Amino acid sequence: MPESQAQSALLAAVTAADRTPEDIAALPLPESFRAVTVRKEDTDMFRGMPSADKDPRKSLHVDEVPLPEVGPGEALVAVMASSVNYNTVWSSIFEPLPTFGFLERYGRTSPLAARHDLPYHILGSDLSGVVLRTGPGVNVWKPGDEVVAHCLSVELESPDGHDDTMLDPAQRIWGFETNFGGLAEVALVKSNQLMPKASHLTWEEAAAPGLVNSTAYRQLVSRNGAGMKQGDNVLIWGASGGLGSYATQLALAGGAHPVCVVSSARKAEVCRAMGAEAIIDRSAEDYRFWSDEDTQDPREWKRFGKRIREVTGGEDVDIVFEHPGRETFGASVYVTRRGGTIVTCASTSGFRHEFDNRYLWMHLKRIVGTHFANYREAWEANRLVTKGRIHPTLSRTYPLADTALAVHDVHGNQHQGKVGVLCLAPTEGLGVRDEELRARHIDAINRFR
Repeated sequence: MPESQAQSALLAAVTAADRTPEDIAALPLPESFRAVTVRKEDTDMFRGMPSADKDPRKSLHVDEVPLPEVGPGEALVAVMASSVNYNTVWSSIFEPLPTFGFLERYGRTSPLAARHDLPYHILGSDLSGVVLRTGPGVNVWKPGDEVVAHCLSVELESPDGHDDTMLDPAQRIWGFETNFGGLAEVALVKSNQLMPKASHLTWEEAAAPGLVNSTAYRQLVSRNGAGMKQGDNVLIWGASGGLGSYATQLALAGGAHPVCVVSSARKAEVCRAMGAEAIIDRSAEDYRFWSDEDTQDPREWKRFGKRIREVTGGEDVDIVFEHPGRETFGASVYVTRRGGTIVTCASTSGFRHEFDNRYLWMHLKRIVGTHFANYREAWEANRLVTKGRIHPTLSRTYPLADTALAVHDVHGNQHQGKVGVLCLAPTEGLGVRDEELRARHIDAINRFR
């Protein structure tokens, strides 16, 4: 069967309302598929340029690539939709390092892993879709299952990962430190990355929460993060963004009080729509935590701390949900209450953090680093989505062919919430199975649109 016909047959089969597991298992798979890639030959194309000037539209490609063979403990998934995360931005501008080094090191670990060491890297750390094939040893999932995938890839051959899988020395982020990611028509995952798709969401909505919701869950709720409790004041930077919008929801759902920091009146309104009351528009109030490139301004930290107390009724924050990094970290350490916690990941404004240690050590504060989530935390975060307790924050969806533009927009912070990508799904709005549950939550589902 010619490739175009095989791909059309694949789409028809996975979208058929009356499909059976046997139908999917018997379906001939295409020899190749479309995928969003960066190429090894392009890794020096932005050398010497400031990060803000690096343009993902020049480095990202939609290529036809060969279908990988499914191995033991793995699954091939027909990807209906995916989304853009900041790790896709990093990959596209080859920062902090080109990701091909990750693939080369992974490829040396085993013959199975060697498949990942290619001159192209298929990006993407989220997906929603339909299982096509499973490898030997996979018993829980079968062809035809509707799934989402979390991005934790582990080997678990070391004892270190068996209390917390994120501590596995072989822990990697799928689609960033491994190949065959979700911004494609077909993805290759370990079967223990799979989780049930929320039945009341469309494909593009279901693909949006995975990475950021799980990351925010570990960072805020888990004992491996801040261990948030009822009544906590939680300062959330970028509270309407990809990570922050889930942190805001988790704080509200857990009985905490989010203090939402945003950069525009429109983003403030989105936070109010989620149920937040304490909101600080940092642009309108013109906070400048750095007086120049090398010097922070503690007077601005104090002004910011005073503003926080104004919106909390005189209280400091128990937890700071930190992800901007260099630009805000000094202020974050300062404004946290005595004995409070600064929990940090991502560092999207820069990885080198500077703060006045007197405000950490003398006030008994803690800095906790978190990175994505372990399997259990990802499952719990997804369970909240399937039950309609946490909602997708999808603001816009692009076709696969325009993924480079989507990544460019995220790089330039020209978005709210999450940006989705349609892969095999021909249009938005498909994939809903539970219309009743959807109807109960439709306003929250569409809040970021």
